[in-house]
Amino acid sequence: MNYFKHESAYVDDGVEIGEGTKIWHFCHIQKGAKIGERCVLGQNVNVDGGTVIGNNVKIQNNVSVYSGVVIEDDAFLGPSCVLTNVSNPRSQINRHSLYEKTVIRRGATIGANATIVCGVTLGRYCFIAAGSVVTKDVPDYALMMGNPARQKGWMSRHGHILRPVAAGSAKVRKCESSKVEVADDEQPDRVNHPPGTILVCPESGYRYELRQAAAPAVDVPETRQLDCPHFRTLELSNFRNLSLHCLDLDEEAPLPPELTKGRKSYDAFKAEEGDAETPKAAK
Repeated sequence: MNYFKHESAYVDDGVEIGEGTKIWHFCHIQKGAKIGERCVLGQNVNVDGGTVIGNNVKIQNNVSVYSGVVIEDDAFLGPSCVLTNVSNPRSQINRHSLYEKTVIRRGATIGANATIVCGVTLGRYCFIAAGSVVTKDVPDYALMMGNPARQKGWMSRHGHILRPVAAGSAKVRKCESSKVEVADDEQPDRVNHPPGTILVCPESGYRYELRQAAAPAVDVPETRQLDCPHFRTLELSNFRNLSLHCLDLDEEAPLPPELTKGRKSYDAFKAEEGDAETPKAAK
């Protein structure tokens, strides 16, 4: 056995579990489940048969992963978050052959006690704040909050609210952990950006570009204002038809080793940026 299983956990026959995965107290992994390498399943996690979990996935305490759920690499599921697989359950109606597919894409974070209504896709590196209720597809990098969840901003791969950089200035924070070196007077890779379309992660220094999406990225009213204070300088009335893309690292590429270990607390970043409001997920 090339993975760790606590003596109180149950792993049925017919399960695939990758090397280096750790399964802690009182978990139950059911027949037909597939779990990748280097995953961590906290106390009291249930994984149904037919579930597919990628590599380096962290699932915290008291989470049930039901049939029909696909979790890609590097996703984080906070404690007691809720996944479902039938939109209209009734005790008297058997819908075992009608489970709906929910996809949690690479690097997504689901905060503690959040609920994901089945049949949706959570985009790459999106961030679902604690207690939110997601009822619709979520774009890549979107910060979602509330019930029902609405987009409040954009999050970097390192889990920070992204701030704009004015056009004509590619000023990038130079961190000890970053190899990104851009002079203040150097133009970004792409030219003629309108003001506020280049956003920068304060931890990695990676740049992210806002672009027009082919279709609405998130369902919000046309007149909805950006109520996250960090985005008031973007001078955009809503997130409709916007998508976000990292300019310095492909979304499917793993982080460089030197960027995989945090060196400064979240509170320290908040103090530097003067953040009044920040999203919460879970540890």
